[in-house]
Amino acid sequence: MKKITIAIDGHSSCGKSTMAKMLAKEIGYIYVDTGAMYRAVTLFAIRNGLFADDGTPDGERLKELLPQINIDQKLIEGTTQTFLNGENVERSIRTMEVSAHVSPIATLPFVREKLVEQQQKMGSQGGIVMDGRDIGTVVFPHAELKVFVTASAEVRAMRRYKELQEKGMPADYADILRNVEERDYIDSHRDVSPLRKADDAIELDNSHITIAEQQAWLLAQYQRAAQA
Repeated sequence: MKKITIAIDGHSSCGKSTMAKMLAKEIGYIYVDTGAMYRAVTLFAIRNGLFADDGTPDGERLKELLPQINIDQKLIEGTTQTFLNGENVERSIRTMEVSAHVSPIATLPFVREKLVEQQQKMGSQGGIVMDGRDIGTVVFPHAELKVFVTASAEVRAMRRYKELQEKGMPADYADILRNVEERDYIDSHRDVSPLRKADDAIELDNSHITIAEQQAWLLAQYQRAAQA
């Protein structure tokens, strides 16, 4: 079968990364976690004091510092790890603090321009699975397979809550649900590359299906697209 580009978009905490990673491993493709890239920029901004008390980022200062930000992703022991300026920040970028600040960073045009350019280079040869908010609409509008994943806010908040608990990280369900709903609104209403389902994307509501059922469905979609 030919190597294709697979774009998986959807709301926060709906399992996009999990399904993308599993599919990439099963079919031997490269996996890129674009959300982690935006989280890495957010972590850099937090560390450098670029947020006001109300959560507004200092865009002008971040733009000045952008050349100092180097993001890389490496496959380590079977999992994709995100590096910020040579430091493995995979655990640091999954905190609630980063989650609460990432959407405003992702709305900044110069941040999206830099990361989209990097993402397009990563997937220029096909054979890639990439997940995010605008992969099928902006990064790879001509991807052979586009999937839009969603689930109820309550289900997504509970998944995030359990994930943090399993990692031994602080977690409060009410705070997580509020964050999920706020991110949905910001992601869908931003001026630059808002979250939306591509016209030719296949929608999957995974609120009430198992991971095994989800992966079987996704593999079938891949096989159909790769043989077209």
